[in-house]
Amino acid sequence: MDIIKYGVYRGPNLGVYISTNDNTVLIPMGFAQSKAEKLAKYLSADYVYTSVANTRLIGALSIMNNRGILLPKTAFSNEYDYLKKETKLEVGVLDSKYTALGNIICANDKGAVVSPWLSSDECQTIKDVLGVKEVVQKKIAGFNQIGAVMVANNTGAAIHPEADEEDMKTFANVLGVKVEQSSINNGIPYVSSGILANNNSIVVGSLTTGPEIMMLTRAFLN
Repeated sequence: MDIIKYGVYRGPNLGVYISTNDNTVLIPMGFAQSKAEKLAKYLSADYVYTSVANTRLIGALSIMNNRGILLPKTAFSNEYDYLKKETKLEVGVLDSKYTALGNIICANDKGAVVSPWLSSDECQTIKDVLGVKEVVQKKIAGFNQIGAVMVANNTGAAIHPEADEEDMKTFANVLGVKVEQSSINNGIPYVSSGILANNNSIVVGSLTTGPEIMMLTRAFLN
């Protein structure tokens, strides 16, 4: 598995705009085809152009693993139908006032760590749509925005540099992976903003430093 540096829209925040699992990369409408092809090649997956809530913010507004995709209630019905047809995944809608799902949910194929803001019914929806065994609610380094400060695949996870060690052990058990502290893009603690992680490779923001690559190597390249 490789760690590759890349940028989108002349910036390093590729996790805000793009979402991936092992088979599909969701790319914003209007993204250059040559760049989409290159990114899909890096992640060893096929790319699908889409929008979420008529925006380019696919990574921030949705959450995806190899079993399902969760969309916010602001998503349009044609987006729901299109993603169900193109990805062949379970597609669900989380009926929550919190619509930036990528910022409040971190999930792989085994488990999910989610924001304490969500209700028990919303946690059950996450469990059902993503097909995970366990969903745990907990702050990370004082943040309720769990998905913004942790990113995981089925081999590892990167978490906010100030995350509590005991919490990291809990998350490791839920996700079934090693969890390592890291930053991204030269010191940014909101790791999901600059990381695309599937089980084929890791693509990181263009400003990611050598020491950060080393931290991410410890996290993901077991």
